[in-house]
Amino acid sequence: MSEALDPAAVLPQLMRLGTVLNRSQLVERAMAQVGVPLERPGLSVLITLRMSGRPLRVGEIAARMQVVGPHVTRHLHDLERLDLVRRVVDPDDQRARLVELTDGGAAAANRYLEAVLGWLGGAVADWSEEDKATFGRLLTRFVHDLDARVADLD
Repeated sequence: MSEALDPAAVLPQLMRLGTVLNRSQLVERAMAQVGVPLERPGLSVLITLRMSGRPLRVGEIAARMQVVGPHVTRHLHDLERLDLVRRVVDPDDQRARLVELTDGGAAAANRYLEAVLGWLGGAVADWSEEDKATFGRLLTRFVHDLDARVADLD
């Protein structure tokens, strides 16, 4: 027999998750492992580039981060100054520029991901492979559907 989802029962767990993430300061701890003085948005740019696996246009970075282009551009200046990213010519359009990670930027992003993924992986280390797959699938679906509902409010 399957149990129906009771949003009232889920809400306290979501709030608790937020509290655990804030109280544990996982993001701040992982940022400390990066070894470079960055603000969260700058780190988000690095992670976005790292996860893409290829150089991106500013607009693509902004879309993936769900922010506006000028927000990304402001942080790119700092990242370039720190030699974590560089702008390169887009081979498909010589007039356009792409942003790519430098070796230092890739290393910083990798250190952050290693820390965060290590903690998240450790939390589900004793779960069955089926439970991990189900959780990943349902969490992805939940975030996607909730994001769509919230977008409808705007």
